[in-house]
Parts: sequence; structure tokens; C-alpha cells
Amino acid sequence: MATIRNLVQAPPREAVAAGFDVRRIREDFPILKQKMHGKPLVYLDNAATTQKPQAVIDALLRYYLQDCSNIHRGVYVLSERSTEAYEETRKKLQRFLNAAEAREIVFVRGATEGLNLVAQTFGRQKLGASDEILITGLEHHSNIVPWQILCEEKGCRLRVAPINDRGELTLEEFEKLLNDRTRLVGVAHVSNALGTINPVKQIVRMAHAKNVPVVVDGAQAAPHMKIDVRDLDCDFYTISGHKLFGPTGIGALYGKASWLESMPPFQGGGDMILSVTFEKTIYNTIPHKFEAGTPHIAGVIGWGAAIDYVTQVGMDNIASYEHALLTYAMEAIGQIPGVQLIGTAREKAGVVSFLLKGVHPHDVGTVLDQEGIAVRTGHHCAQPVMERFGVPATVRASLAFYNTKQEINALAAGLERVKAMFA
Repeated sequence: MATIRNLVQAPPREAVAAGFDVRRIREDFPILKQKMHGKPLVYLDNAATTQKPQAVIDALLRYYLQDCSNIHRGVYVLSERSTEAYEETRKKLQRFLNAAEAREIVFVRGATEGLNLVAQTFGRQKLGASDEILITGLEHHSNIVPWQILCEEKGCRLRVAPINDRGELTLEEFEKLLNDRTRLVGVAHVSNALGTINPVKQIVRMAHAKNVPVVVDGAQAAPHMKIDVRDLDCDFYTISGHKLFGPTGIGALYGKASWLESMPPFQGGGDMILSVTFEKTIYNTIPHKFEAGTPHIAGVIGWGAAIDYVTQVGMDNIASYEHALLTYAMEAIGQIPGVQLIGTAREKAGVVSFLLKGVHPHDVGTVLDQEGIAVRTGHHCAQPVMERFGVPATVRASLAFYNTKQEINALAAGLERVKAMFA
């Protein structure tokens, strides 16, 4: 572990710049070196949160050790350095998402807050009684509950496009539900519970043909594939920092500038204003209009280091490696007698969701933990997905680019041990 003195003096650590060497990459993630219950940690809960490379940890420490100050307000060196690093992350996100302008990137606490921001600003402004919001049967609770709250307040209706037995959106039914009353479409780019990749570009095209804007929950997509919001032509796209190898408590909402300019503020306070009197407040320009109060400065700066890291590794390299690993995992886990895979979409990201006959998912997870293997069990904040498949919960192994085939083999061996214990 680097000393505080070294962290103060050392430049940011470089990520893998050329090629893809998973053993070299794993060296950049300190947490992966530890043991659990005397066995090597096999971390397969990346859909819940990802581990952080040393470069991110160093960036957080450097901010608190060298630059700790508030942003946008100070004329002294510490504040200027912090402001520059904070706003540089906004530019990095612009490039990462291929947004047209940096001002189309709004910092929020996570993808959940990004979706709530759209619901409470765009939604309150644009929707009324008898209007409809269309989502899919694959959604995380974060892309269900904000719309339910809005519907209760405004008297509008939430419609849900169904999924098939593979866990894929039924596009024909989705198109039928798009009508003259639809005012907004909300869709996950990738399902957190099943790994299904939705055909977002096609969905946007269908919605825009009826002049309906689209908000995309990209929390599970951004760590696994290249995102191009201009190519997708979506109106809003939201992501989380901690799912993208950065700190918790930070995220971003992309919104087309024309929409953001027309929307009212989400919260009131400092930094989202140009002028305040007791008679009238003049709001700041975008994106600052939506960023009230002191933000998670260290988190944003640390996230900037994470974006640098995955950019240097290469999103195409990450996607290719993870696709091969997912294929291996689906085969290795799926061929175990008694395993039932839940979610077998033709287009999937790194999630293997399954049941083991005769064993409750929570018991599977508990036994695997004793083998040093971390998986998620439960409904994964996607209870309607579980209901669609008639199960209360699943075991979910979710992958990142630092996982290996050897870890998949360890998972398979662990499941055999579970079977033996409950035979």
C-alpha cells in the first residue's frame, strides 16, 4: 500500500494502455488480493457495485490531502485546482458518452437521482391527466417508482411493455402501446437482473416517430460497452459512478440541451442561481441550474480517474473480453444438473441469473460466501422481473473485465458443493 507521502508526491497511476492482460489489470485492484474465509476472493457482484482501481483511490486521497476546498466560488489556488479537476470530469463524461456539449452533463448522486430528476422536472412540467408513460417489464425499481409517484400526482397512467420467456422485450407489443397519449418512454439499456441488452436505438426511433422523448437508464450498460448518446438519439441518459469503477454517491444525467434549458430546477440552493433577492431568483445556466449546494467533489474527481482508466483499457477491449467470459459462464453454469438459467436473451451483457433446484437462492449465496465467492441473491430491485418468471429470487453472478475463467470455474465448483450439502 502506498504511503500518504508517496500519494502526495506521486503522479496518477497509469492504466493498461495497450492490449488486454487480465492478470495485469487485476494488479490495479487492491481489494482483489485479499482472502475471504481463507480462500481467494472471487467477486461476482459487479452489477451491484464495481471495485475501484488504485488510480481512483489515489485520486480521492490526493484531493483530500492536497486540494480539499469548495468549487466554483474561491479565487484561491486550492479552489481553482479543485474546480478545474471537477469540471474536467464533466468534459471526460461528455467524451465518454459522446454528448454534443459538456453542459449537457448534469452531476447527480447516481442513476436513480438522474431518473428522479427527469420525473420531477420534465415529468411535472409536461405530463397531465390521461397522459401515459411507457416502460418495459425489465426495469429496475429506479425506473418504475419515480413514474408511479408522478402518475399518482398527475393522474397519468403507467404502461408496461411485456418481455418474453428469454427475457427480451417484445417490440411488437411495445409499438402497440405507443399511442397519442404517450408522453415519455423510459427504458433500461441493460437489465440488472437478467443482463438483457435492449434495442435502445430502435426503441428511440419508434418513440420519436410519434414525437415521444426517451429517457434511458444506462447504469448497467456504461461499464460494459461504448455509449454514444448522439447515435442513440435518446433525450436523456443516466449512469452511476460506482457501477463504472468510481466512487459511490456520484452519477450523471445526460440531457439534450434543448430539454434541459426548458426544464425547471430540481432543487434550490447555492450554485444553481445567478441572482437571489427576496422578491425573485434568477437561475443559473445549465448544467449548474440542476446542481444545488456543495456536490460530492472528491467523488467527481475520483470518477474522472475511473473514466481515464477504462478509456485507456479501451471499451471495445472490455466489451470483447466480457462477451467471451459471459459465454463461458453461461455454458459452465448452465450445464450443471439442477441449474435453471433465468434470462437467456440473444443480446446480453455480463449477468448470469439462475436457480439451483431444491436450494433457496439465499442458501446458495451463503454457502458460496464460505468458498470466498461473492454473488448477489434476491430480487435485485427488480421484483416485477421475478414475478414474470414466477420466482421470488435468483442467484446472480455479474461480471467485470477483471474477472477470469478461473473464477467462473470456482463458481461452478462452489455450486457443486452447494448441491452436495443439500442433497
